Amino acid sequence: MIKLFCKCVLAICITTSAFSQDCQLSFKGKITDFHDNTTIIGASLQIENSKKFATTDFDGYFEFKNLCEGKITVVINHIACETKKITISLDKNTFKEITLEHHIEDLKEVIIESPYKVTSKTTQTTKIDNKVIEQYSGKSLGDALKNVAGVSSINTGNTIVKPIINGLHSSRIIVITNGVRLQDQEWGIEHAPTVDINNANRISVIKGANSLEFGGDAIGGVIVLEPSKYALKDSLYGKTILGLQSNGSGGNLHSSITKTTKKGWFLNAKTTIKRFGDFKSPDYNLTNTGLASKAFSFQTGLKKYEKGFTVNYSFVNNNIGILRASHIGNIDDLVSAINNKEPLIVRDFSYAINAPRQEINHHIFKVDYYKRFKNLGKLEVQYDFQKNQRFEYDIRVGDDKDKAAIDLDLTTHSISATFNFNNNLEQTYKVGVKGVYQNNFANPLTGVRRLIPDYNKIDAGIFAIGNYVLNDKTTANVGLRYDFNYINAKKFYLKSRWIERGYDAVYNDLIISEEPTQWLVNPKFSFHNVSVSAGVSYQINDKNAVLFNYGLSNRAPNASELFSDGLHHSAARIELGDLAMKQEVSNRISSSYSFKSDKTIFLAEVFLNNIHNFIYIEPSGTEQTIRGAFPVWAYKATNANLYGIDVTLQQQLNDAFSFQNKSSLTFGYETKTKRDLIDIPAPNFKNSLEYRNKNWHQLGVRLESELVLKQTNYPDNNFTAYLPTQGIDVLVDISTTPQSYHLLNLNTDAVFHLSKKTDLQISASVTNLLNTKYRDNLNRLRYYADDLGRNYSLQLKINY
Repeated sequence: MIKLFCKCVLAICITTSAFSQDCQLSFKGKITDFHDNTTIIGASLQIENSKKFATTDFDGYFEFKNLCEGKITVVINHIACETKKITISLDKNTFKEITLEHHIEDLKEVIIESPYKVTSKTTQTTKIDNKVIEQYSGKSLGDALKNVAGVSSINTGNTIVKPIINGLHSSRIIVITNGVRLQDQEWGIEHAPTVDINNANRISVIKGANSLEFGGDAIGGVIVLEPSKYALKDSLYGKTILGLQSNGSGGNLHSSITKTTKKGWFLNAKTTIKRFGDFKSPDYNLTNTGLASKAFSFQTGLKKYEKGFTVNYSFVNNNIGILRASHIGNIDDLVSAINNKEPLIVRDFSYAINAPRQEINHHIFKVDYYKRFKNLGKLEVQYDFQKNQRFEYDIRVGDDKDKAAIDLDLTTHSISATFNFNNNLEQTYKVGVKGVYQNNFANPLTGVRRLIPDYNKIDAGIFAIGNYVLNDKTTANVGLRYDFNYINAKKFYLKSRWIERGYDAVYNDLIISEEPTQWLVNPKFSFHNVSVSAGVSYQINDKNAVLFNYGLSNRAPNASELFSDGLHHSAARIELGDLAMKQEVSNRISSSYSFKSDKTIFLAEVFLNNIHNFIYIEPSGTEQTIRGAFPVWAYKATNANLYGIDVTLQQQLNDAFSFQNKSSLTFGYETKTKRDLIDIPAPNFKNSLEYRNKNWHQLGVRLESELVLKQTNYPDNNFTAYLPTQGIDVLVDISTTPQSYHLLNLNTDAVFHLSKKTDLQISASVTNLLNTKYRDNLNRLRYYADDLGRNYSLQLKINY
């Protein structure tokens, strides 16, 4: 009885306390956009674990009434905004300003319907989407980029592919991978970008020097490999791609796994393996052309709108065989190779990768942090470290046969900071600074005279870019950048070479020590470079638009152009730099016209690039060494003009059939002598007809036609050489270009839904369908062998 009485008293006390609690409080507030402080209308708010709701009015205000003292949690939702929770301690009537980010969709995956999307406002920009990238999972970045009009490649066989944008390549093109400017000895023609294309979710090609935030020396353009964006939700997903092909009897495997959370944390890991044996032309094996490649990347971090960070590490290892028949011992071999229809060395198929070969290891570590400031903009800070190790193996005998002839170790540290003032979307400004320290170590223990010396390099840059919406139809862009480049090298010069080059009359003050046959010199160079960009785009109507663009850029000469001095074994030629090289100055003007309707996309881009002190390398004679006579290629400078037109057409013929054309014409010549420039792409035309049945497993069948005309505009670099074995002088014809060629390719693909979350995509293709014999003018191995013959490929991709 006593227990029952106590319980009743306790219940009465609790009830009395509840009724005495103050539940007449209010919580009011205003919700605005974090980005530009505009009011957010129609946001819904709910007090967690209750039935109390509120909605913001036309001024962004809301109100909750009749609330009790204590803590409450309010859940806020709005279309295209991240769901936000706030906790309030109520002991009186409260007013609070709350910000949401109305542009949170920027954090999520962007899906592009067209595989080649022209996105430029004030720059000539084309994007390649993930669908096309996956098709080239087993190939190189250079192969994929050839899908863009105006982009071709300069090759060493079929596994070393360097992109060319409107006739320019190597140091004139900046490659950005995951926000990091790639530093990988890009000066060599046979040095392809050391990146795994599978790390990119989208690739942007920016023609010309009109993206100054990446660098002021992009005279040719910028290639940006953009990583995947991560959705703010709890998810675990991945994909695996398996590719097999007949030519090379090998394949590739790529796999990735991603974990994301609603709070913005993410984790991603990717790996890629490629293995191919000797490739084959239509008539014979291309001995020692195999490839073994491994790549791995790991990325983690926090991605929320207001702040976040990323930590990333990637590694690429490439072991690349170079056609055995391209290894010439002297001029006799070169003449024999040019005059023979087949390679001088043809062996049975093998997976072995012997000398001559290259091995490249590339490490990238990056950490970045960003923070957005209300009504102001976004700050980004980044540090990245790169280590590029390049080994080139010559054919040797004796104890040195396994020792690299070139052993270069390039280490780069970069730190940068940018601030994007974007609170006013009609006028945005971006400013940034960057500093780079680089060290190149050329191992002296190779037993071969070093082609590139040891050096330290410092780069510093600052830029400012403004974007303006002038009216509903017109946007404009203006950019300014300053770069300082300093290089400090130490190099041994043979006294005979020093005098032959005329350096004794100008650079004797660089000599710091002397040996019996050579001098050690310490060249130090500083370059001041100013870059400017300006562009205007005008939307004539819903379908038609035009773009006008101007870019001034300066590029300091690279280490190869300044210091090369010796036999470049993988190129089988002596290369000579010039200490007198000055920076290139490019003035590029361009214009574009685009038409876009429901069924038609048409784009025409024209450009004129005037380059003062244009640096190029070409044959200048022969030289006798202890290994025999070799052609000498010397770096030279001239004033040049490059101009051309790129055309892209996409036409939807009906619900099932579509047609696509990409055509490019590029020309280059010296302004004073009108002499044609070397290594300019030939006119090329790509057409495709595609059938797509969206109702039957998204079946697609595409027939492609690729026509490359003979390059009739080329310099005469032929030279006469004495052949000791025959006792005669002969003309060495290394200039005459190959004949035109036409290739057909066939591609098919379909998607099968295995479960609610699992898809299987099957793709099959045949390249060089007719097994056509051809040689491409921009393939360095064209002197020795035909290009690839027919190739059957099968690719399986599973999303899970």
